[in-house]
Formats: sequence, C-alpha cells, structure tokens
Amino acid sequence: MAFSLTTLQPAPIPPEATQYMVRMRDGVRLATDVYLPASGEPTQTVLVRLCYDKDGRYCFMRQLAPVVTERGYVFVVQDVRGKFRSEGVTLAQVHESDDGYDTLDWVANQPWSDGRVGMFGDSYYGFTQWAAVSSGHPALRAIVPRVTSADLGMISGDRRDQRDTPVEDVDWLVSASYLCHYWLDRLIHDFELDYSVRPLVAVFERAFEQLGRRSASFDLTVPRRLHVPVFPHGHPFDGRPIPVLHCVGWFDNLLIAHMRDYVELMSRPGWAPLQYLIGDSVDHENYHLEMAPVDESHDHGIDDQALARFLPRYLGPALDFFDVFLKEIAPVDSLARVRWHLGHEDYHESALWPPADSTTRQWFLGSLSKAGNPGGGDLWDEAPTMAEAVSWTHDPSDLVPSAVENSFSFLLTYPDESATGNRDDVLVFSTALVEGSLDLCGPVDLRVRIASSAPSTDVFAKLLDVDPDGSAHMIARGQAHHKTPSAAALVRIEMGHTGYRVRAGHRLRLHIASSDFPEYVAHPGTGENVWLAQEARPSVQTLHSDRVSPSRLSVCVAPRD
Repeated sequence: MAFSLTTLQPAPIPPEATQYMVRMRDGVRLATDVYLPASGEPTQTVLVRLCYDKDGRYCFMRQLAPVVTERGYVFVVQDVRGKFRSEGVTLAQVHESDDGYDTLDWVANQPWSDGRVGMFGDSYYGFTQWAAVSSGHPALRAIVPRVTSADLGMISGDRRDQRDTPVEDVDWLVSASYLCHYWLDRLIHDFELDYSVRPLVAVFERAFEQLGRRSASFDLTVPRRLHVPVFPHGHPFDGRPIPVLHCVGWFDNLLIAHMRDYVELMSRPGWAPLQYLIGDSVDHENYHLEMAPVDESHDHGIDDQALARFLPRYLGPALDFFDVFLKEIAPVDSLARVRWHLGHEDYHESALWPPADSTTRQWFLGSLSKAGNPGGGDLWDEAPTMAEAVSWTHDPSDLVPSAVENSFSFLLTYPDESATGNRDDVLVFSTALVEGSLDLCGPVDLRVRIASSAPSTDVFAKLLDVDPDGSAHMIARGQAHHKTPSAAALVRIEMGHTGYRVRAGHRLRLHIASSDFPEYVAHPGTGENVWLAQEARPSVQTLHSDRVSPSRLSVCVAPRD
C-alpha cells in the first residue's frame, strides 16, 4: 500500500497567552503558556502538562483559558519534554515526575502565584498529574485526572495487581500505534499501518523505514516490554495523599485502568477520605451516550458551537472541586462524593460507589451447546445442575473484527454489534426480556472456566444491550490473556464499571471470543512472542460450567423504584 503521511505542526501561540521557556534541573527548557486573570493579585493556579500541542484545537486549551481565569485562577499549560515547542528527547512517561516537580516549583515562585496549584486533564495529561503527585512537591494541593490511570503501562508495563494471577492484560495494539504516531518526535504524525504484514513487529519496522526515524518509546515496549521506572521517587499512591476528583467514562477504553486506581485508593485509609468520583456516559473523547451516534452539529471535536456548549459540563466540576481544595471558598460538603450518570436516564449522587443500596445480581451461562449457534445460549438466574461445555476455534487468519476504527471515540459512531454474534467463533448468551427496567450501577465481572489447545489464549467479552429491533450496543467490555489454559481453570475477566439503564423489552447479551483485531494484538495460537510469531495456528477453546464451578456474569443493580 502507498505510504501517505500528514504531520500536525504547532499552532500559533494565542495572543492572550504569554509563553515562557521554563528551565528544568538538567537545563532542558519546556514551553509554557500563562493566562492571567483580570485581578492581577497573586492567586491559585490550574496547571496542565500535555503532549498534544498546548496551543492546538484538539485539546482546546485556548478555549478553556477564559473559563478558568474568569473563576479567578491562573491557567498554565505546558508542552511536555520533547513535544512541540519544548526541548529535550521525545520519550513518553520517563521524565514526567521530575519535570512535574520542577514546573510546580517554577509556578509556585512566580509573582502571580500564591503557591497553591491544582492539576487537570485527560489521558496522558491525566498521567502527568500522577507523575507530579509522585514527585512530592508541596505546592500540589489537588488533582482532577480524567479518563486516565496512574499505571498507563505504555512504557513500564508494571501492573502490580496481576503478578501472581492466572491472567494478565492482553497486549493493546492501539498503544503501540499511539507510540508511533504521537511519540516519534516533537510533532504528531498520521499514517496508515498495514496490519497484514507478519511478523507483527514488521508492520512498524516498515513504517519506521519509510519515515526515516523511529520511536524510542516503541522500542522500550515492543517486541519485549522493558521495565523502565516512570516514578523514580516511588509510586504516587505511596506518597502524600491529596484530594482527587476521578472523572471516568463508562465507554472509555481506559475505564478499567482508571477504576482500578479509584478502587485501590478507596482501600487506603490515608487516601480514601480524599477520593471523589464522577462517572459519566462518555468515551475517551468525551462524546456522550445521549447524543450517540454524534452528528457534526454536536461534535465538539470539529464544531466550535458544540465545543462552547460542551465546556461547562467538561470543566465546571473541576473548577468547583478547586474552589473547595485550592481557593477554600466553598465547603467540602458542597461536593458529592460520587456523581454518576445512569445511561438513558439522568445523573445521580451517592456517598459510595457502588451506591450503598445496590445489590449484586448473577447470571449463569447456560445452554452451552447452543452458544455457538444462531439464537445462542442463555443467561440464567439459577446455577446449572449439570456439567456443560462448548468449544469454538480461534483462527488467526480469520479474526473477529474490532467494532470501531477508533475506540477512543466509540460513541461517535456507536455501532450495532449484533452481526458479530453470527460468527461461529463467537459465543452468545442472552437473558430473558427485561420487565420494567434494570439499572446497572457498579462493577461488571465475568468468571469463566476456559481451556485451550494452545499454550495460552486470549478471552474477550462484551456485555450488550439488545433492542427489540435486534440491534445490539455495547455496555461494558473486558479482556484477559489466560496464561495457563491447559486445564479448565476459572479465570476472571474484569469488565470495568457502568451506570446504565436496560429498558423494558430489552435484554442483556454476552459475547465471548478469542480476538478483537486490530484493537488488540492477535494471539498466534502458538507459544511464540506475539510480536515476533511467524507461524499462526488455529486453536480450540472450550468453555466449561457446572454446579460446583459455574461460569457466571455478575453485575451491581439498583433497587427498582
């Protein structure tokens, strides 16, 4: 295929901003925009450290600035090391802790600063907040990480909660692609990758050859992940607790990682009283379920009027949070500990997540012999009374296709995934029709007994809402790499959390498969490294269930009114 390259250059510095080149401890200077409020008095600062161009339309910092300064805050936005106007080597994650400390130190010592700083932002610029927390700078008083995680794992891959389990995360092909497009050099590059090439690593090697340069961040990750400490001063969760407003999206592709952060911090006595949560029906790019699929007039990514309507929902909760913990002009009890959106209904508040009045409901995978056929198996309220099993073939030459081209903006297209259930390599299980309505409000958890003829295997699961017209739309998803499937071991597929109303006349449906390509790396069916495998071999997966060890789906549900 012909190689086509588009490169995003730095946007002009807005006239209302003053750019400074802020010196780090090793002499590297980072480009930093400062927007001042009208008062001219020393005040609190909201800091954003991002890699996507501080002046570009994509992250709309220029549009956010007047909203922040009108609330009486200085707004500071910085290109991280090696990106756009900043100096230094382009390398994701590695320098963010020390650079975060040095930037906070610079901000706290400016004449317009009163020494108190809060940080805000999505995705990578959510991670830079956690890196700054790990640095321990006393000026940092509160953070608002959105659709992100302290353990993104792009470089280090240190998932502390998976070391001694039979499962681990599946290699996310999107992450490798991201490192090539966004962390090749200072700029952002758009080019297509030909995923038909084998071995898989050669897909990227061809691209680097055509580009004439390569991504150092990619080389730390593929074909073998090297452990590089991104928190040289200790993990942020082991540091000084500060107030955190977690903003998660039920349809965000980083939801599972972000909710792991929240759940862990709520288990730590020093951190738990300072944790706040907003769970919304949005994806990574902040498209909302109530508008899905999104037409151009409601697309804040391209339409300025849509962006203006979007900003209060996006930024308002963060500024309210900073009014409490930075300005200290609002009482702590003015903030809900948890605010969450129930899809197809409205917003709710609660003291805990899941809400205290929620209960766990289980559905057991039944009629396994029918799960690979049209119509599929069942999700039963009662545990099975006898042993059942069903097998399907994972064929690396005929992979289950990913539902969307760009999972970061899943709700932009919000696809009907009913046709995926017609494949003979996808198991399907459905509930009876819902009477009244069913409100899901908490974690979604799948435990299945899976065996494979391959040395290891991948398991992908999706929970869908089936409309009376037969269309099926995703509610939650999860995936796991099963490391030792020679016997039918019970493994957990973590499917994140949700707030979602299943309406009357609808039903829940579960899809189980062994691939989701090209969002995730395809398992070759052998014991080879997935990036280096030259040979691909079909393998047979078998799902088991019985009375003693049933395969089951668990969800949290709210009581019916």
